[in-house]
Amino acid sequence: MSTFADPSTFPSVFDAPATFADLGLPAPLVRELDREGITTPFEIQAATVPDALAGRDVLGRGQTGSGKTLAFGLPLLTRLSQGERARSRHPRALILVPTRELAMQVADALRPLGRAVGVFLTTAVGGVPYDRQIDSLRRGVEIMVATPGRLKDLIERGSCSLDDIAITVLDEADQMADMGFLPEVTELLDKTPKVGQRMLFSATLDGDVDALVKRFMTDPVTHSTAPPVATVTTMDHHLLLIPPHDKLAVTAAIAARDGRTIMFARTQMGVDRLVGQLAAVGVRAGALHGGKTQRARTRTLAEFREGRVNVLVATDVAARGIHVDGVSLVVHIDPPKDSKDYLHRAGRTARAGESGAVATLVLPKQRKSTLAMLQRAGVDPAQTRVRPGDAALAELTGAREPSGVPVVDEPTPPPAKRVPPRPHGHRPPRAPHHGAPRRRGDHEGFRGKDRSGRG
Repeated sequence: MSTFADPSTFPSVFDAPATFADLGLPAPLVRELDREGITTPFEIQAATVPDALAGRDVLGRGQTGSGKTLAFGLPLLTRLSQGERARSRHPRALILVPTRELAMQVADALRPLGRAVGVFLTTAVGGVPYDRQIDSLRRGVEIMVATPGRLKDLIERGSCSLDDIAITVLDEADQMADMGFLPEVTELLDKTPKVGQRMLFSATLDGDVDALVKRFMTDPVTHSTAPPVATVTTMDHHLLLIPPHDKLAVTAAIAARDGRTIMFARTQMGVDRLVGQLAAVGVRAGALHGGKTQRARTRTLAEFREGRVNVLVATDVAARGIHVDGVSLVVHIDPPKDSKDYLHRAGRTARAGESGAVATLVLPKQRKSTLAMLQRAGVDPAQTRVRPGDAALAELTGAREPSGVPVVDEPTPPPAKRVPPRPHGHRPPRAPHHGAPRRRGDHEGFRGKDRSGRG
């Protein structure tokens, strides 16, 4: 017997819903969405939610920032919350994503909605202690948001099983293919029941994901709300032609602008070097790349999202994983290697109907190849020659002269040394007499087998 509500009770895609209630979502979900200021479905949500609620396999393509997370998250939460509840402590739904940042943001978006309908989720990502994730699984969760590598590790440790998965979602599937995750994704999908529902969402649905679609999806319905070219009318594209010796000064002036800015560099070393160079001229920036610990990456994203830092410098690892509203400018410090990377980077701005601009810094020798790449991306940028201090640079990007006062981060104070509590009735040992053999543990002030004072 199915553990989900009868799909026939959900509306048809042709009903043209104007609100989330019209889509057939339960009242608690609609109320929570309204509380968060989300009242009208985006195009991808209105198109895909009815089919997903009906239990169909779904292929969804939409430009980044178009609302794909709720497009799969809302029907997933609805189906899990209605009908007979499974008694298993294993997860019943799996959301696979390519990066830790994206996993955290998907979980942050769905967690309050899940609480509204009594559905609980956890994450399984690298860079986080295993114990915390294993403990969540032991307590029982219904949704697992995971990166392929960490989920595979948990399964091999015997801490997680996919035997009860009824709904599987692949988010940013083409990026998983680009990052070489297809073998792991295939192995994980093979561990889920063949009768389960599967949804695949991505900015593009090209040949890279055909193998997954053909092997794991059954008669999927496809909803495409945007072609894989830059068609966002609220996004301006600029090619800034600069002399090599002016690149740093132009970059620093742009970074000193008002507003939230993301800058993309090609390498981790390039990111760290640029953050240091900006700090030297008075611009505080955060660095985000795969070489950072998860704690550092989470802290940097939080500072950027909360406005404590207005500039984020990142590698392409963050091109799909950063979903922060209010980014008004994306700057390609190093032109991306192909059109797909350009679109993914550019998609950090002009999200959800907001306006934004994309600027690419181009040296003379890069101009021809960059223009060819932009043509493949469907972008016809305005080309402008700029130098530091030019009025055109300020007009196009909001650039201004940095303060020149170096940014000095206050050192983080070391954590206070924790003194273990002394057991009741315990008295410290006397110092050994000269020449007497020292007892094990005496030099630590404890007589027991460990250093905690517990004996």
